[in-house]
Amino acid sequence: MTQENPSTQALKWTSGSLHVLDQRVLPETILYEQYQDAEGVADAIKTMRVRGAPAIGIAAAYAVVLSLKQHYVENDENWKNKVKQDIQLLSESRPTAVNLFWALATMQTALDEQSGNPIAALQSLAEKIHADDIAANRKMGELGADLLKNSKGVMTHCNAGALATGGYGTALGVIRSAHKRGLKTVYAGETRPWLQGARLTVWELAQDGIASTLIADSAAAWLMKSGAIDWIIVGADRIAANGDVANKIGTYSLSVLAKQHDVKVMVVAPTSTIDWESESGEQIEIEQRNPNELLNECYIKTESLVNAWNPVFDVTPAHLISAIVTERGVVLNPSEQQGVRGLQ
Repeated sequence: MTQENPSTQALKWTSGSLHVLDQRVLPETILYEQYQDAEGVADAIKTMRVRGAPAIGIAAAYAVVLSLKQHYVENDENWKNKVKQDIQLLSESRPTAVNLFWALATMQTALDEQSGNPIAALQSLAEKIHADDIAANRKMGELGADLLKNSKGVMTHCNAGALATGGYGTALGVIRSAHKRGLKTVYAGETRPWLQGARLTVWELAQDGIASTLIADSAAAWLMKSGAIDWIIVGADRIAANGDVANKIGTYSLSVLAKQHDVKVMVVAPTSTIDWESESGEQIEIEQRNPNELLNECYIKTESLVNAWNPVFDVTPAHLISAIVTERGVVLNPSEQQGVRGLQ
């Protein structure tokens, strides 16, 4: 497997167990937690120890291997039911990122094809899913950098880097590749309420020696008006067949602002992020998280008239997107094409 910056590896598979970088405590603390069963990995996904659509899918693939290691008993049919239950548990950990369901379906199909001990074959498949994601990220990085050409500056939202993938990153993969070609101006929004931009993105870029400027989410429109950037670059958690994109909450508002200020929007994601069964973004389920992630502690401790609405993602319609970059190629102005259907 391609070696990435050790400090920004979200997942490590070593000695038959999965080590997950707890992204809730970055950048102050680099803490890897070891998991040896699927239930623990499902909890790591649900609690956002690991996050980012590709990384969630990879973690789930390894979790299926852990389930097999825990439950497989030769000539005992009961292990199949227990693994099936673990796969169901994993599928319920996060609802929006389609990579999760793609990875689980891929592992289940391979499992169904096995006649003997399935552990070695399924472990090899999980490792391949991981390695393929890194290779796809590097290819997307180059394709996206080709579009930037002589861009004066870019902005990214949330974290779509090595921390959210198998390594290198989707949106940050493009920024990494473009930086090697001379891109110097990179802005990152703080990305409330989990502050993935403030805690993860700028830290991750700094690990690779890439300078960046952090802004408050509410400063994005003024930044665009200043003329400092000409591209918004983001990842995706699910892409509908028509090119509508579900991504971290705030992506839609950035895309509306970008349209007003003649700033282009680039979405970077592997084809495993495309939900071919969803014709448009209207079919994408948007995860709602606990209101307490937003509320001040004083409103949580006592009965209060104050509540919070906490959607984790929003959907950007295809007509606001300038380019969707995948490892299979680039779709320019997807609303004027057949969405992303040409990539099938």
